[in-house]
Amino acid sequence: MNFFRAATRTSTLIRPTNYSRFAAPVSARWISDSLKSKLDQAVKDNEVVLFMKGTPEEPMCGFSRAAVQIMQVQGVDFGKVKTFNVLEDAELRDGVKEYSEWPTIPQVYIKGDFVGGCDILLNMHQSGDLEDLLIKEGIVSDVEAEEPKQ
Repeated sequence: MNFFRAATRTSTLIRPTNYSRFAAPVSARWISDSLKSKLDQAVKDNEVVLFMKGTPEEPMCGFSRAAVQIMQVQGVDFGKVKTFNVLEDAELRDGVKEYSEWPTIPQVYIKGDFVGGCDILLNMHQSGDLEDLLIKEGIVSDVEAEEPKQ
């Protein structure tokens, strides 16, 4: 007789009890009021905000590097981008994830709205949606619209 068949015949299904979904401890974390206030102010006061690992000049992870490169290709002037190096502040690193409800770094905000992380930024870049958003929000100019037609 096949061992697998014999094992499956003698095993029984165990149904979860009503309490089983609550058996694991629930952990919750709340962002401090002061950090939330600082993040609100940064996102409100700056046209583009980038939370990243490292700096635009020295990104410390590939995803942060990709986010910077995508923004550069799109023509975003980094002199006007407010960047935060989350590696310098553990509270910021965890807090920004909770603030945006997004689990990864980097994170991009444009005109106060959360855009997403590297994957979203890349998809938007590839589809043309990022360029459209940046033009619509006045972050970059529409060069084709400014050039005189001949």
